[in-house]
This record gives sequence, structure tokens and C-alpha cells, in this order.
Amino acid sequence: MDASLLSRASAEVVDLHRFFIDWFDSRRCDRADFSRFESVMGEGFSMVVPSGQLLDREAVLEHVKASRATFNGDFAISIEDIRPGWGTGDLVVLTYVEAQQRAGKQSRRRSSAVFTTNSSAPNGVEWRHLHETWLQMPQD
Repeated sequence: MDASLLSRASAEVVDLHRFFIDWFDSRRCDRADFSRFESVMGEGFSMVVPSGQLLDREAVLEHVKASRATFNGDFAISIEDIRPGWGTGDLVVLTYVEAQQRAGKQSRRRSSAVFTTNSSAPNGVEWRHLHETWLQMPQD
């Protein structure tokens, strides 16, 4: 597997979640540039959310856009345990754990993400598919 591709995809996972932290926090959302998010969601992108629903690129973009400034300083994400999966040429699969805290509730999900190279993207890769599975659901 191409170490450079793996490194760029790993950086993209961390950087995109930094965007989410800014985008979703009303005190930080002015720092976030939505075009950054839009530019890394590759054509034909799809996502399986933890509930099992399949979303296309447009649905994901609209959901994120509509969720700007949803939290007021009570939102955090950490990315843990990034691991390489399968890769070849200009494609790599990564798995990672995303831990969130939202309004005092914690959750964890394991994600598998497919990336392909894109020289115009901030880290040189774009997201092609994302599948999230609950490890710890938010508790009411």
C-alpha cells in the first residue's frame, strides 16, 4: 500500500472532523468554510449512517449544511485508532473510531472510509464511501 496515500487519507479524516467541530459549534462556525467539505466529497459519494440508512452525496451535503451552528460549545469529536485496510494504486480503505460528545452525551462509532486520489483536494484525496457502525449509542 502506498504510504503517502495512507498518510494523506489519515490526515483527511482528522482534518474533516476538525471542520465538523467548527461547523457545528455556534461559537466557531464562522471559521468553517463549507466549500472545503463540499470539495472532498467525491462525485458519487455515498454514506451508510449508523442506523443503516444509505445517503447519497447531495443528502449528506444538505444535512451538514442545514446543521451549521447546532451546538453552543457542547460538541467535540476525537478520532482514534486509524488503521489501513485494503488499498491499491489511487484507492485506500481506512477504518477509524469517531468519539463524539454532544450536549453532554457521548457516543462512539467505527467507520470504514474509501478514498481516491484527487490532486485538487486539500489533502490530495477525496471521500468516495463512508460506512458508520455504532459502538456506543448516545444515551438519553
